[in-house]
Amino acid sequence: MLINLFTIFASSFVIALSGALMPGPLLTATISESSQRGFVAGPLMIAGHAILELTLVIALLAGLAPFFQQPVVFVVSALAGSAILLGMAFGMFRGLGELRLSWEGQQKKQNHPVFAGILMSVSNPYWIIWWATIGVGYILYSRQFGVWGVVFFFAGHILADLAWYSLVAAAVAGGKHFLTDRLYRGLIALCAVFLVVFAGYFVYAGIEKLQTLIA
Repeated sequence: MLINLFTIFASSFVIALSGALMPGPLLTATISESSQRGFVAGPLMIAGHAILELTLVIALLAGLAPFFQQPVVFVVSALAGSAILLGMAFGMFRGLGELRLSWEGQQKKQNHPVFAGILMSVSNPYWIIWWATIGVGYILYSRQFGVWGVVFFFAGHILADLAWYSLVAAAVAGGKHFLTDRLYRGLIALCAVFLVVFAGYFVYAGIEKLQTLIA
């Protein structure tokens, strides 16, 4: 039993880490938040991410997997997600002129990292698709070993995200001492550009899926 639980934990950790290493809205937002708030932004972003994923795991266990697998869900999440990303990018671009390396007076204008972690996760339609396919398969396998099977699966999954994004946050926060105001604004602008790119890709993917539904 313990060997099975450890196998579930280890494989879940490796698979989640491989996904976390891929660039996406959550990574971009973590870099942006960490440059303003320091290392703590990384774990807080993943706390929000974990809250959302735990809610989704419970929903999948309750039998909602077929709903999340419907093409229309992908279309809606892709188009809505692109709007969220564009809105965040616009806010980042708009505030560039006021950004300075003294963050105390600026943090009130930003989303709380926990909320940002939730927002950036739900805005990515491929996050939903991953959970409705690979995730639900893992949950069904883990459930064979009872509650502890699901717990070890989820723990491995979240710890992989926490490890990687904490490392990213530490690297960004550690490098802030070498940033000038100009470089700092450039970093935020670059993050905003990436969010626009992701938004554009999600619009394209959503419209393409919508066309297949209509055809």
